[in-house]
Amino acid sequence: MKKSTFITSIAFAFIMLLSANVGAQKFSKLDKSPMDAAAFPTSYKDANKLIKIVYSRPQLKGRALSKLAPNGKVWRLGANEAAELTLYTDMKLGNTSIKAGTYTFYAIPGDKEWTAIISKDLNVWGSYFYKEANDVARLSVPVTSGESLEAFSITFDEANGAINMHLGWDTTRVAVPFTK
Repeated sequence: MKKSTFITSIAFAFIMLLSANVGAQKFSKLDKSPMDAAAFPTSYKDANKLIKIVYSRPQLKGRALSKLAPNGKVWRLGANEAAELTLYTDMKLGNTSIKAGTYTFYAIPGDKEWTAIISKDLNVWGSYFYKEANDVARLSVPVTSGESLEAFSITFDEANGAINMHLGWDTTRVAVPFTK
């Protein structure tokens, strides 16, 4: 009896060893530029959002902003996939009317101004496949400065009848105004 219990125990242990990896999931490691979202109204208690952007948050990690988002070149606004902008109501960027829907948001950085770009392209990795012909709206906005931010960040506020999407990284600040 002791022999059969011992053999059963060994067989059970062997089966458990072999089956341990069968059900195990292979999860990827934590992304170095995690995805984030910003929306307006900013309160989580207000479900009636007007605008939302989903983007990845790269960090400087001792690198120069000019290397990560070079002046004069289309930038995906973050890392990994291009930023995805959703308008829950028709809005305007400058004088251009934009229908409610989901778009890709790009920017062209510059020393004194950035060009904000809304494109009808979707599900785009980076800005490698950017096509100017698919632009829905463009607007040049001035650059200001503030305290240094390690991670690229986006937030919204409302001022002067506009919903401003604030972009910040390092000491660079850009406010992109949307109006209803």
